[in-house]
Amino acid sequence: MVLVFAESPRGNLKKAAFEAVTYGKKVAELLGTDCVALTLGTVKDAAELGRYGASRVLNAGDASFEKFDSQSHAAAIADVAKNNGASVVITSHTSTGKAVAGRLAIRLNAGLVSGVNSLPSVEGGALRLKKSVFSGKAIAEYEINSPVKIISLMGNAVKPEATGNPVSVENISVSTGAGRIRVKDVKTQEGRVPLPEAEIVVSAGRGMKGPEHWGIVEELAEILGATTACSRPVADSHWRPHHEHVGQTGIAIRPNLYIAIGISGAIQHLAGVNNSKVIVVVNKDPEAPFFKAADYGVVGDLFEVVPRLNEAFKKFKASN
Repeated sequence: MVLVFAESPRGNLKKAAFEAVTYGKKVAELLGTDCVALTLGTVKDAAELGRYGASRVLNAGDASFEKFDSQSHAAAIADVAKNNGASVVITSHTSTGKAVAGRLAIRLNAGLVSGVNSLPSVEGGALRLKKSVFSGKAIAEYEINSPVKIISLMGNAVKPEATGNPVSVENISVSTGAGRIRVKDVKTQEGRVPLPEAEIVVSAGRGMKGPEHWGIVEELAEILGATTACSRPVADSHWRPHHEHVGQTGIAIRPNLYIAIGISGAIQHLAGVNNSKVIVVVNKDPEAPFFKAADYGVVGDLFEVVPRLNEAFKKFKASN
């Protein structure tokens, strides 16, 4: 059996959960077994996970899971994995998934490969998996041959596929023990799709010259239904909030489309965005390093180029 931990922050299933279940179904098909999804706490529409490939959906609805504790969450997932004979456990490569994956590996005496971006190949009783290493400059192949195998899946590595039907949710009880962490308060950023889940990201750098000019970037993001981001110097200067900082020292992302405006493309920034499927760069410096990594580039003053892009996109959307 393949067990997928489907995250549900504040009781809502997000894109990462649907990606993980879709991936879990494909892994289960390779192994000739079933994909089972697990949710913790009170979860809205958990039955919808059946649409993405889960043959069963299990829910441990104890109120203690309403606030995240990596110790108790890992204990619960491990308990379900043992009781159901799971040979593979899949989590999302999010802050939550990364926090529980290592604990799961110890509890289940399992091999772990984190941050994978493709389906494994089956070699006898082993799984071979690939992942990006050295800030995306190389691809490494790993083999897990332990009886239980743990995989964490990068965001946007697979597209959620709703090919099935909802399934009834089975309520279960789990053994976790007393957690040592007490969560007193949780503050989250609301609004647009979080950066790790975003399919389109519009980002800008010091070329914007100041926070007062950010309106054209936000307008472009609004037109495209994108999430906004920024380079480190912008966040350090407090032009934009730090949760928008992408790069090696910020958030690593892999959207389908990344638009970089007024960003030179230093190696530290590229390390966090070079797994984007398509990169578009707007910069007035034709020698900007970012152009070497770009799929498309516009050499020009962003204060002239971006407003014209906005108008062109508006006309396109109006006529389509």
